[in-house]
Formats: sequence, C-alpha cells, structure tokens
Amino acid sequence: MTTPATSPYLSLRQAVRPAIFAHQLLAGDAERAGKLAAECEELLLLTRELLKAAGRARILAPEPGPEPGPEPGPEPADEHGADRHARFLDAYADAGMAWAKVVGSSMALGRALLAAGATEDARRLAGFLAAAGEESAAADLQAELAQAVLAAHQEQLRGISNKMPPEEIEKSIKALRAVLLEVPKDLNREVNRLLVPLAASIHAIMRQRDIEIPYTSRVEHIAAGGVAKYPDIVTISLDEIAAEFEGLC
Repeated sequence: MTTPATSPYLSLRQAVRPAIFAHQLLAGDAERAGKLAAECEELLLLTRELLKAAGRARILAPEPGPEPGPEPGPEPADEHGADRHARFLDAYADAGMAWAKVVGSSMALGRALLAAGATEDARRLAGFLAAAGEESAAADLQAELAQAVLAAHQEQLRGISNKMPPEEIEKSIKALRAVLLEVPKDLNREVNRLLVPLAASIHAIMRQRDIEIPYTSRVEHIAAGGVAKYPDIVTISLDEIAAEFEGLC
C-alpha cells in the first residue's frame, strides 16, 4: 500500500529529491543558475521545513498499542498524553502543509525551467514528483512540458512538405522525435499525419538519385498513407523513415 504524499512518513529519499535537484542546478551553469536561484533557494528552504515537521511528527507518534487481551477498565486521565497527542496532530498537519509547499515550489521551479528552455531538467523534475506519489502535479508539469516542446518545434512542423531538401528532412525528423517524446498519446494521430509528406520527400530524393528502392523499403508505403490509420505505431514508422533517410546520407 502506497503511503499518501501528505504523510510525515513520506520516504526521506523521495522528499529530498527535488532539493537534490535544486542543488544540482545551483552547482551547474552559473548563468542559468542565476536565473533560477530564487526558485531553487525557496525549494531548499521549504524542504528543510518539511523535514523538521516530519521529524517532530515521528518523535511524537503514539507508541504501538499492546497485544489484544481482556477488555481493560477505564484509564485515568493523562494530561501529558493528551498534550502529546495534540502536539503530534499539529506536527502531522505541519508536515502535510510543508509537503504541499514543497510540491508547489517544485512546480514553480519546473515552469522556470521550461521558460529557460531546459526541457530535460523539467522532465526529470516531473519524474521526481510522480515517484513521490504526486501524480497529478507531475501530469500538470508534463502537460506544460508538452506544450513548450510543441511551441518550440511548431515552425519546423508547419514546414513539413513533400518537397523538402535533405537538411530540412533531418530537422523535421529531430523535431518529430522531440514532440513524440513529450506529447500525450492522443496527439499521435496529428504527428502520424506528418509522416506522409516527410516520407514523400525522402522518396522523391531516392528517385532523383536513381536509388534502387528495395522491396523491404517502408518509405513508399508510408508516403502513400499506408500507416495513416495506425497512429499507435507512429514512433516505429518514424524510426523506419529515419533509418532509410540516414542510409542516403
């Protein structure tokens, strides 16, 4: 059974992963770290508060109860025990709120990374959130990552046609691969549609150079729309196209 993300007993390794990541950013490229320093420092501060609150909750947690036995009589009032229980509940709530702040700060850092064009780092941060049980926050960050990648490659995707020169074909293949890595699978159909003119451009170059097209070639089949109804294999189809194009270069 997975421990809820708001629990003070969240795995220490999971809780500090965003902080480790922030440390890596601060220790990396000075120019980029300078732009992200505020978000990183805030995340480190909030992680520290989380660990302090989680530690208090663990210290104040009730001791395991005794083995079941005969029904005990009424226990005498224990003011110390009641006070300890109240402090435990406060520490538990503090830990939950601190974790919420860590997640929120991680999201802010993720958006700053996307604004800086650091898509790989944003993807890693989304993975840390998902591993810590914050699937919703991770999905939100991944959705923003997909939008950023689409926006970054939109011009290249719009330029895909059946009459592209080799250098544009290479750029288009790289753009499609980047998009397929990030976009939701429900957009695969749109990406798959672009394989037709891409394959047609490669096929045209093969004919211009009088290259004998082997029987096993998939380029002509894809250029004719042969995989248009199968968006679920779009990555495989793109790899096939890319492999044949690379054989021309």
